[in-house]
Amino acid sequence: MTSLINVETLLDTMAEEIKAVMAQRGISDPVLVGIRTGGVWLAEYLHKKLGLREALGELDISFYRDDFTRIGLNPTVRPSRLPFETEDRHIILVDDVVMSGRTIRAAMNELFDYGRPASIILAALVDVGARELPIQPDVVGRRIQLEPDQQVKLRGPDDLRLELRQKNATTSGP
Repeated sequence: MTSLINVETLLDTMAEEIKAVMAQRGISDPVLVGIRTGGVWLAEYLHKKLGLREALGELDISFYRDDFTRIGLNPTVRPSRLPFETEDRHIILVDDVVMSGRTIRAAMNELFDYGRPASIILAALVDVGARELPIQPDVVGRRIQLEPDQQVKLRGPDDLRLELRQKNATTSGP
């Protein structure tokens, strides 16, 4: 297991990039939604850093996954919480690691079930670039390439840290 980089530094950079994307697109009043669990941890930090006025939204995409029948139900499924209307809203969607694009597809499907957003800005802490779907983040903290036997994992929620580890390796802690 290897720590990759200071997560807070990446989040500070991402907040500035999100502000730039918002300015470029003329967005002044977005809402922020984190994908459980790592995306929510990151979204909490970004929500404060961006000074957004509306409460933070949380998505649990377990029922929207396209591999649900193969992997079964996540034992810690909790309801999504969107304390705002999504119809015609500009949404900043946050995830920890973007790999195949399937998690983001599931999150967008769920968002659209709540209403049709005006736009979605996708922000990811890490992009490993192993796409199976044509989904690309607008803001990325760091792009990395992994060996076939490696994976990257966000640990938290206190003391957020990225770890690079061997697949199927067990670790202690949250």
